[in-house]
Amino acid sequence: MTPTTKTRAATVRAVIEAGAVGVNLEDSPGPGGAPVLTPQDQARRIATARAAAEAAGVDLFVNARTDVHLAGVGAPGDRLADVESRARVYADAGADGLFVPGLLDLDAVARLAGGPLPLNVMAGPGAPPVDELAAAGVARVSVGSAIAQSAYGLAARAAAELLAGGTYAALANGLDYGALNAVFP
Repeated sequence: MTPTTKTRAATVRAVIEAGAVGVNLEDSPGPGGAPVLTPQDQARRIATARAAAEAAGVDLFVNARTDVHLAGVGAPGDRLADVESRARVYADAGADGLFVPGLLDLDAVARLAGGPLPLNVMAGPGAPPVDELAAAGVARVSVGSAIAQSAYGLAARAAAELLAGGTYAALANGLDYGALNAVFP
């Protein structure tokens, strides 16, 4: 086992000990790396997570995330075939689900939903509505950090309005104090 594999296995064990029942494993290596890992490198990461979970006696859900669409990897016409190929490799490595953020085309979504893994997509502006995604076979819809980003966008607009003109129109339509307190008793 390489030091990196040992570290990944230890991380999965720590996540399990913290009570997690699932993990997302991204094929993006992070800042400064290639746009996405090779399918084989990602498969090794998935297999490591699966083995660590099995050794811990936990049925961990391993969601294999590919950023082919999100990062715009390869020619646009080749991306779907690349993701389909990755799905097969990731399923063989022990993944339980496929997460494809950045994919908005409903026909492509439906095609991937018929693949070897349940499909998870990230929705947001420009994405099909949830009912259409569900009809296409999507197992899970995520909005990621979009709700928080939207809230921070509103905060920035409200602050800019206040500082520039001394007005408060951007603050309209917020939850009233009582409703907010009811959410966080």
